[in-house]
Amino acid sequence: MKLTKLGHACVRLTKDDRTLVIDPGGLTPEQDALEGADAVLITHEHFDHFDENRLRQAMAANPRLELYASHVVADKLADLGGRVRAAGHGDALTIAGFDVHVYGEDHEILDPDVPPIPNTGFLVDGEVFHPGDALTVPSEPVPTLCLPGTAPWMKVSEMYSYVKEVAPERAYVIHDGILNEVGISVMETHVGNAAAKAGKEYRRLKPGESVSLP
Repeated sequence: MKLTKLGHACVRLTKDDRTLVIDPGGLTPEQDALEGADAVLITHEHFDHFDENRLRQAMAANPRLELYASHVVADKLADLGGRVRAAGHGDALTIAGFDVHVYGEDHEILDPDVPPIPNTGFLVDGEVFHPGDALTVPSEPVPTLCLPGTAPWMKVSEMYSYVKEVAPERAYVIHDGILNEVGISVMETHVGNAAAKAGKEYRRLKPGESVSLP
């Protein structure tokens, strides 16, 4: 399987002739992010993960494209029919030839006075976990973690704690589209420190960069 990091929180996973895309939102500038995809997974409704117009256009252009998402996102696209399906914590699905286990229920807290929105994390083929905007720890091993690099809902200390608790063999940074060059440098230093502590490969992929996974 190959993992390609696109802008912000978006990744493409390809295996044989099948492709999954996760979270092609409003901070993902690549206009071809969904080109050739068999299915798209959306973790939650925030604009940087969910671009409704882009998804509608992609599904109109590709009648084979399926979408799996939190129930809020699925409801917004319900008029598209059976190609849109809600996914929730505990689901075990086969999507475009990939085995997908669903973990997590809530977005991390932003405003303590406002209940969190739903957030759905996806573990693909028992290899790659994309948590969306949550620090969810699956109940099974995670060899490759899509690691949030920065967010309004996360402190640097929480990033260290999260990657330590998940203990992946590899972690590749996502959710970095709100950083300028200085912020990226600071974030990369902390991710590198976490990697040195664990003796593992934790790093930021540049947009468009790919890695081959076992």
